[in-house]
Amino acid sequence: MSQRSQRKKDHIDLANKYYLPHPDADFSGINLIRPALPESKISSDSIQTNFFHKIASAPFFIEAMTGGSDESYEINRRLAFCAKKENIAMALGSASILEKEPEQLKSFVIAREINPTGILLANINPLTKPKVADQIVKELQADALQIHLNAVQEAAMTEGDRDFHWLDNILEIQQLVNVPLIIKEVGMGLDPFSVKKLAKLGINYFDVGGMGGTNFVHIENQRTANKDNLFLDDLGLSTVKSLLSNLQEISHVNFIASGGINSSINIFKSLVLGAKYVGIANHFLHLSMQDKNGTALISEIQKLKYQLIILMALFGINKLDDVKKVKYYLSLELTNFLNQI
Repeated sequence: MSQRSQRKKDHIDLANKYYLPHPDADFSGINLIRPALPESKISSDSIQTNFFHKIASAPFFIEAMTGGSDESYEINRRLAFCAKKENIAMALGSASILEKEPEQLKSFVIAREINPTGILLANINPLTKPKVADQIVKELQADALQIHLNAVQEAAMTEGDRDFHWLDNILEIQQLVNVPLIIKEVGMGLDPFSVKKLAKLGINYFDVGGMGGTNFVHIENQRTANKDNLFLDDLGLSTVKSLLSNLQEISHVNFIASGGINSSINIFKSLVLGAKYVGIANHFLHLSMQDKNGTALISEIQKLKYQLIILMALFGINKLDDVKKVKYYLSLELTNFLNQI
């Protein structure tokens, strides 16, 4: 097994080992105000959404996690099966490994083979050559392309990149590929200043990837038994703080909430704050590894849908576009954060 494939396997194993059943991404600081007279009814149609020109049964999706190893092949097969059965979108883990190891394509393309007409997002790092990025999109017939920004993880990784000049390459990728780009963080949150810069250059989708879920600094420390990188642990924004600060500053782009989300109420709160879609990664990974036929994951997806439908009705919302009308108030900590940011 190559070093890259071994790293992919390590990330899966350690993410599952350190899975947080009760993550803290600041959602407790969002207090919703429920109307006692909602004037609505429970309907599964209320959570259907247009997801990159295809209809999905829910606004939440299987977030980018894995690819590039034999273990990844099996996990992506299971995830794609569940995504197809429940008609939700799926994002693949970073396919940048294909630039050096094209034989690993099978661990990614299995998702498209299992779900040939489903919503599939490809994922690459910001230094992937534009032609390779375009090839990956075409091979996977991807509906959109995530470009992940993981400077803190790379800094914590012994073999990680040490050059973070990414913008020019991102713009070259943007010019070449024919699907929407999604700029995505991987656990440290997107700040509004970077989003503004990218939005001015024509990027329209941003996945905040906030703190509160999988901690890749912790994972990299565990991979190498190196405790010298603990100083990097707190260099980010929570999912909620990323959403609040960005949506206060910029409103004409689309935001995806991810990072420590594993419940229907936090999916709903993300939508209330203005997120268009919600990505769930480690929670779904953890469930997918419990059985080969995907029973546990399918059951969880169905439960989240049902609970989200109920929440929509209880708050008097009949369609997702109106969720942002729900009233809420913030904790003192979040209020202070917004005042300062």
